[in-house]
Amino acid sequence: MGDNIKKVLFVNSQMLPYLPETKISSICRQLPQGIQEKKREIRSFMPKYGCISERRNQLHEVIRLSGMNIIIGEVDRPLVIKVASISAARLQVYFLDNDDYFHRKQLERDDNGVFFADNCERAIFFAKGILETVKKLRWAPDIIHCHGWISQLVPVYLKKSYKDDPIFAGSKVVLSQYGDCLDEKFSADFAAKIAAGGVAPDDLAPLVTPDGINLAKLAISYSDAVIFPDADAQERLMPFCAEAGVKVLPYNEASYADGSYIDEYDSLYSSL
Repeated sequence: MGDNIKKVLFVNSQMLPYLPETKISSICRQLPQGIQEKKREIRSFMPKYGCISERRNQLHEVIRLSGMNIIIGEVDRPLVIKVASISAARLQVYFLDNDDYFHRKQLERDDNGVFFADNCERAIFFAKGILETVKKLRWAPDIIHCHGWISQLVPVYLKKSYKDDPIFAGSKVVLSQYGDCLDEKFSADFAAKIAAGGVAPDDLAPLVTPDGINLAKLAISYSDAVIFPDADAQERLMPFCAEAGVKVLPYNEASYADGSYIDEYDSLYSSL
């Protein structure tokens, strides 16, 4: 793509200032600003978790984008889109909301640290909701950059269900692997719930064992490049990246310390 890259879509699991500071939330806050300052057009999305105060963060519903239903299994789930601005950075953030999946205060585990039983459905809803909303915006991204476990079905749906959609015809997927939830277990019917609308059971082979590391491997197999902001995730998943033949940006501790990772990411985008 090189200098032809104009539009970058960020699919975030966490983001400052809406959630506490973590490596993911910090990168997902600073990266879109840094890429926008390089004259790229950006859109940024994340779940609207129940712990995010709508009043304090001045979220409001985007009526023209809300009102869709996302089908999971045989159940329709209503999708509500909200938006807020980080005025200091001139950033707009879109939030995906649904009463069943995102009104709870916790992100992916309950107060006892137990992984939510419906996290598989939440990931399906989030991925489908992102892609349907981008279609409704009529905004064709050159790069789709996914952060965090809940974003990891976006590459699968993009390359299978939406492969013939003109909005995504030129889109390349970059996947950041932070190692979040690699050792968690998903429900046994995870693959069955994904398999619809152009996604066949054979497309989901890694999920014969539905856990976090196999979800990561599935996402890698449908991505154009993988970034490792986490050394442990790199150690566990680099062999699979080599097997899959996917382009990799290895972990570089110094670049996260001085902020130069943004330049590295931008160069990676241009190389795809």
